[in-house]
Amino acid sequence: MDLIVRGGTIVTMDGERRVIEDGAVAVTGGRITAVGTRAEVEAKYTAREIIDARGKAIVPGLINGHTHVPMTLFRGLADDLDLNEWLTKYIFPAEAKNVTEEFVRVGTRLGLAEMIRGGTTTYADMYYFEDAIADETAKAGVRGVLGETVIDFPVADNKTHEEAMAYTQKFVKKWQGHALITPAIAPHAPYTVSEEHLKAVRAFSDQTKAPILIHVAETRKEVEDSVKSKNARPVEYLSRINFLNDRVIAAHVVFADEGEIATLKRAGVGVVHNPQSNMKLASGVAPVPQMLVADLDLGLGTDGAASNNDLSMWEEMDTAAKLHKVTSGDPKVVSAQQAFEMATLRGARALHMEREIGSIAVGKRADLVIVDLDDLNQTPLYNIYSHLVYATKADDVRTVIIEGRIIMRDRRLLTLDENDIKTRARAFRERIIKSLAPSGTQTGKI
Repeated sequence: MDLIVRGGTIVTMDGERRVIEDGAVAVTGGRITAVGTRAEVEAKYTAREIIDARGKAIVPGLINGHTHVPMTLFRGLADDLDLNEWLTKYIFPAEAKNVTEEFVRVGTRLGLAEMIRGGTTTYADMYYFEDAIADETAKAGVRGVLGETVIDFPVADNKTHEEAMAYTQKFVKKWQGHALITPAIAPHAPYTVSEEHLKAVRAFSDQTKAPILIHVAETRKEVEDSVKSKNARPVEYLSRINFLNDRVIAAHVVFADEGEIATLKRAGVGVVHNPQSNMKLASGVAPVPQMLVADLDLGLGTDGAASNNDLSMWEEMDTAAKLHKVTSGDPKVVSAQQAFEMATLRGARALHMEREIGSIAVGKRADLVIVDLDDLNQTPLYNIYSHLVYATKADDVRTVIIEGRIIMRDRRLLTLDENDIKTRARAFRERIIKSLAPSGTQTGKI
């Protein structure tokens, strides 16, 4: 074998949800070859490299199902606003004045470093210059479902729908078949992309088999405007125009009734819940307990760091479990195990990648995270799911393995230069402040 990780508590998230004490995972060629007790695995296999995980948990790599990774450079730029004001008065103007390919590369490296440190091994992204994001992601050794944005007004990389589609065609052709990168197309939302263009996106996806990333039913205003202009709620509208299928990954879906949840389920749509972003923008609370009852392909995402303001999936798990308890008045909904499933196996289902990632099982991609269980906040331990969801922090992640390759060892990043990343990110902060100073944005308060 190339690698054996041994001695830890394996939280497999396999079909039986096995938790294996003093376990071991054998890896070769980027895939998991064996999972079992340490005695079982070591009796059959040796490896060129061995990682001792005693006193730690070995878990599947976490899956961030929705983000805009270069927006790390807008972290804290405009807080405490509703979505419409936040987008139209601050974020869109900031992007118009600052987003270039260089901006995207610097912000992507910053976001990748943060995600690796927090144990995220796969993420789904929607932004501009997505080819550059794919390049940086592949160099860092991280797995990504990366969607080039299509939107009905001029943006940083493409000024027209035709330009965006041509860019996406080249992007998808270039990256399809890559071990780490799954190229996708990302129409921003039903309210920013016309029906004609949404149908063109669906046709493109049918032709290329590329996934589709889209924001859906994020705010009450979006739903009300959709009813007025289209005589249908967003999910109903997308169903009516035959947009929904099992390649679609819908972010947010805060406002969906029982019938719409059933529509999403029938179509095989993956849905990504973003609890912290939805809370911060006061967008609302998605009907997650009902989605779980319906067995929707439901994952978790951080959204961009401009509306969160970090990329920690541990915080999203903790928040998801607690938010729905308080809003439903039922402490039993969204259990710790269900929250962990949403960040692993169910999150893989949401991205339509459950055959490849999301659990520690023979044949799957070797995306593994080793989590320390010895810190003060981890002591004592009674239930592993409770521990992982309610007690674990990003700083407890020790080692990250993606596609069988060690990306972080004992908290040291191996594929990214942390000091260079921070230096470049701080330089962009100065540029952004200067570009927005006349508009009176919140940066003036710094």
